[in-house]
Parts: sequence; C-alpha cells; structure tokens
Amino acid sequence: MPGIRIVHRTPLAPAEAWSRLTDWERHGERVPLTRTIIETPPPTEVGTVFTARTGVGRVTCDDPMEIVVWRPPAEGKDGFVRLEKRGRTVTGWAEIEIRPLPAGGSEIHWREELRLRGLPRALDPAVALAARLVFSRALRGLLRG
Repeated sequence: MPGIRIVHRTPLAPAEAWSRLTDWERHGERVPLTRTIIETPPPTEVGTVFTARTGVGRVTCDDPMEIVVWRPPAEGKDGFVRLEKRGRTVTGWAEIEIRPLPAGGSEIHWREELRLRGLPRALDPAVALAARLVFSRALRGLLRG
C-alpha cells in the first residue's frame, strides 16, 4: 500500500484545527471532483460512516470510511482520529493527529495508506505522490476555513 505522511503547522488552537479537519463534508469541497456523503446521524464519533465520492457524471469511485478511533483534543492532550476505508475499490486507512505546540498553535500529522484495487503495485509511487499533493492542498484549505 502506498503510504503518505504530511506534517503541517498552523497558528490555530488544537480545538479549532480539529473542528475544521473533522468537518467531513468540507473535505469534499477541498478535493477536486469529490463530494462527501454522511451516512450516520450526528454527532461524529466511533462508528460514524461517510463516503467520499469522486468522479464526473456516471464515472465515479466511492471511498466509504468508518471512524474507528475518535479522541478530540483536550487540554494538553493530542487529538486523534483513525478512519478505516471500507470500499470495494479504495481500501486502507487514514489518521489525523493534532498536537498542541508549546508557543501556541498546532502541529498536524496526516497519515494515510491506500490501495486502489486493480491498480498494479508498480504504480504505488505515482499514487502516493498524487495523494500527497491532493491531501496537502486539502489540509491547507480546510485549515484556512
């Protein structure tokens, strides 16, 4: 599975960064040709399921995900969420960790491993590069508001 890791610092407090990065519907606004469909009622917690649907017209790819760990940041404690990808086409996992910085602000660690079924492993480096570019852009956009 191609793995990616993105580390990003923001002046936002951990709680605000958490709020922006776990607003799943906004992820669809930041990833090209994608919309997010929330499949479980609020609040977001372990067991929340949503699908990122990417494509144009009838040509789409669904990436259904389930939250398996949900720990919002608390005073002096990191925030951490882990998503398991449950699709037929896209499998793997994603994690977002938010760490408070001593001088204020937050450090974000976005880790993801994904596999596109049917795609040869020889293309893993290209998939990882494309994912890193797309998710880095999405991360910055989500934090901007």
